[in-house]
Amino acid sequence: MSGWKGARDFSMELAAGKRRYTLFTGKQLFWLVVPIVIEQIFSTSLGFFDSLMVSNIHATEAVRSNASNAIGNVDYINNLIIQLFSAFATGGAIVTSQSLGAGDREKANKVAKQLLMLVVTIALGVGAACLLLNRPIIRLFYGNVDPTTFAYQRTYFYVTALSFPFIGLFNACAALLRAQRKSLSTMASAAISCGVNVALDALLMYVLNLGVLGAGLATLFCRAIPAVFMLVLLGNEKNTVRVRVWEPFRFDGGTIRQILKIAIPSGVESALFQLGKLMTNTFVNVGVYATGAKSLTGVNEAGQLISINVQANGNTIANQVNNFASVVGGGVGTSCLTVIGQSVGTGDLDQVKHYMRRMFLISYLANGACVGLILSLVPVITQLYGYTAEAKAIGQSCLYLCLMFQFVTYPLSFTTPGILKATSDVKYVMYCAVISMFTMRVGLAFLLTTDRIPGLPQLGAMGYWIGMCSDWVLRSILFLSRLLSGRWRKASGLIREPAQPA
Repeated sequence: MSGWKGARDFSMELAAGKRRYTLFTGKQLFWLVVPIVIEQIFSTSLGFFDSLMVSNIHATEAVRSNASNAIGNVDYINNLIIQLFSAFATGGAIVTSQSLGAGDREKANKVAKQLLMLVVTIALGVGAACLLLNRPIIRLFYGNVDPTTFAYQRTYFYVTALSFPFIGLFNACAALLRAQRKSLSTMASAAISCGVNVALDALLMYVLNLGVLGAGLATLFCRAIPAVFMLVLLGNEKNTVRVRVWEPFRFDGGTIRQILKIAIPSGVESALFQLGKLMTNTFVNVGVYATGAKSLTGVNEAGQLISINVQANGNTIANQVNNFASVVGGGVGTSCLTVIGQSVGTGDLDQVKHYMRRMFLISYLANGACVGLILSLVPVITQLYGYTAEAKAIGQSCLYLCLMFQFVTYPLSFTTPGILKATSDVKYVMYCAVISMFTMRVGLAFLLTTDRIPGLPQLGAMGYWIGMCSDWVLRSILFLSRLLSGRWRKASGLIREPAQPA
């Protein structure tokens, strides 16, 4: 009964009162959230344009299919690694936002410098490891794919691994600029990145005929240029929080521990989330799916007969289009780190609840508009890919399923954990995300996609998306129940345990 009472009390508190809060006005929220959403659109488009453009290069259908599939596969690995950098940036951004909300500018600047150096150091190490272990890493996840696809994957992973230090630098700078409400700067940087990527993709793939190598080089340059641009912006003297890289520096154990206290659970949750996507994508890629004309053959540039997994191609379409449908939910979740983080820093519990309500409203309205638009354009978007008609049909079916679920579940399953993280309730988010991911996203998806266990339904890409939608539902239930219970208040420091008698 105590859980129901907590939920009822929280709901009544959200509905009560007409007090005006000015920490973030409606206009300020607009100029914070909208640029972040646009930034996410630009960032998401990088892998999308690489895969889309390589699927239309001047080559046989088999070559286009395997090259595009290789880029999509490696992007799963890259996203897993990028999430680690993002998690550390998130930890620093939350501590910075809470410090700014409390009016402690000195602490915010100290955290910023520590965060930047920490993320760049980690990114350099990870990038070097990926260059040295290119073949084992690719073999671990995609060892059973077509040899041509495997070779393309190695090439694309080599080149994109060189960009990891720049990704780490970009994520850290972007998180610190958002924490001080400068999301227009991060949007401009992402726009530069997208423009450079498309221009270089066209030059390197269509003019110089470099194929997958060209796509990788375009990605490398489009990540390096905006990263340097962001570092320059962060050093601006007009910023509330700024970092000067030329000043003497050494790591501070206390500040690093404070960042890691939030970053490690957030990193585990984000990395395992991406690992789940990677594993389930692997299920589809290594499946044979020979029944029902779901596996085709073609020839490569050398005239050799190779297989075309249309289930994998259809899944690539669905994943990349769905990434665009998810940018609003992801953008609002990222905005929560600043809005709720600064609200928590003020120590005003009612103000925190007020902005929680506002962020949920924004999330549902914006997510509904975005998903509705993409849902209406599914037949048009899927035709842009240079895949077979079978692959496009599979992609359309998967998209119709996931987009219908996304209307309701996405704000609950992704905005809610963003709010909880901003209150420092990161361990609960980590535990629930891991449970949901292994149960639904991995477990259920495996049972519905595998062709290695006789008697189970072999649904291919559709099985992947049934598992994905089930994961969204379970995440929604777990995260919303936590928010309504009010137990996040202890993690945020807004309530404390009563002092024990002496």
